[in-house]
Amino acid sequence: MLQKDYVLPSPPTNLDSKTLPVLTLAYIGDVVYELAVRQHLLARGIVKVQILHKNSIDLVRACTQANLAHRIEDKLNTDELAILRRGRNAKGHHAPKGASITSYRLATGLEALVGYLYLEDKQARLAWLLEELWHLEEEAKANASKTD
Repeated sequence: MLQKDYVLPSPPTNLDSKTLPVLTLAYIGDVVYELAVRQHLLARGIVKVQILHKNSIDLVRACTQANLAHRIEDKLNTDELAILRRGRNAKGHHAPKGASITSYRLATGLEALVGYLYLEDKQARLAWLLEELWHLEEEAKANASKTD
């Protein structure tokens, strides 16, 4: 069962997320995404730390995030798509470990989108996005197991 209520601290109210650098949105989005991943895995009943760690690593990898970002693009509204693209095109990326530059940049775009939704306090939309991502990942795993 997928969890729809994510417990996140309230975003700061003194920031205008529309004027923040997109890499700052990604910086915040990275931690929000990581917490949501851990909550999602716990909600699925996974309690052993080794299994939690392995599964969380799988979901936070740049390649996985890039794949999910690519698959969710057509479900985003204009503002969200603009943030995703700004994150993807941002300068200042460091060399990724274990991922192509293209994947790393698209993953940064997804993290920027998560950060934007969090800072804008768009909790319902953020919960929708996360649920869609989890659904897409489960779908990908199911399809991969069919081909094995």
